[in-house]
Amino acid sequence: MRRSVPWLVLAVLTAAPTLDATEVAKGVHVLTGGFTPGSQPDGNTVIFQAKEGLVVIDTGRHAGHTRKILDFARTAKTPVKAVINTHWHLDHVSGNAKIREAFPEVRVIASSAIEGAMKGFLKSYRGQLEEMIGKTKDPRQTTEWKDEIARIDAGRALFPDEVVTTSGPRDVAGRRFDVFLEKRSVTEGDLWLFDSSTGVLVAGDLVTLPVPFLDTACPSRWRASLERLSQQEFKVLVPGHGSPMSRKDFQAYKTAFGHLLDCAASSRPDAECVDGWMRDASPLLTGEDPKFVRSLAEYYTGSLLRGETERLQKLCAETGTAPVPAAP
Repeated sequence: MRRSVPWLVLAVLTAAPTLDATEVAKGVHVLTGGFTPGSQPDGNTVIFQAKEGLVVIDTGRHAGHTRKILDFARTAKTPVKAVINTHWHLDHVSGNAKIREAFPEVRVIASSAIEGAMKGFLKSYRGQLEEMIGKTKDPRQTTEWKDEIARIDAGRALFPDEVVTTSGPRDVAGRRFDVFLEKRSVTEGDLWLFDSSTGVLVAGDLVTLPVPFLDTACPSRWRASLERLSQQEFKVLVPGHGSPMSRKDFQAYKTAFGHLLDCAASSRPDAECVDGWMRDASPLLTGEDPKFVRSLAEYYTGSLLRGETERLQKLCAETGTAPVPAAP
């Protein structure tokens, strides 16, 4: 059975929050992503003020989100000097093209994983979009899907100028970050970074709410990545989707994630696994529609963790690890 179009399940049932900047530490602002009804999501954007200008972590999907980044730069009267993409998902890289237009000297920093995605996952996704356009008579939906194709077709404008191949400290626009590379985790190459001067950790989609978005992930590697995040002495963690977290919040997420994988690897019913996520993650789900969260948890548990073991094996193949480790 053909899978749902990536992210499509996320686009329907939840309202879009505002994209106003929130200061989470001195010189560090978050533009919250959102899910617009009938549309695809935008990931969170984090903006660091550096000596030479602004360092933008992830640039969103929709023009409205990227415009907020440009408005922030305009208001601050400070150019965007660097973009760091945590991973290649369209809701984190699509704004790169507009940022480049506005600031031609900007440098984009990321892993090389988008190259493989363009030839594989995104190519397949583009084909699905074209197929759906041919079947719908809804002009609004047609426009949305054509816009999504245009994002993919931006091609090299989304690619990095500087490829991160190993973890380590990095000076970006005069600000020092510890940049970490995770291989075969949420994608083939995920970056997360820690700013020791403020205690802010930017996790990208290694942390997502209201559920883990497992579309392109190796779950067992993702679990190991969360352990490495927990070893950093951060004060605030900014997830790829959802509100900034305290250490206590992150521990709740990490525990809920581990329990979900353990349950999926067991013989327990899907409903029990979903109930476990709803219970364990409940402190983090304030304001979320429980029916929406449950529908996502059911999808990722039954359709992916338990329904696509062959695909998960392929995603995890280079690491030599099982995609969903057996519960102890």
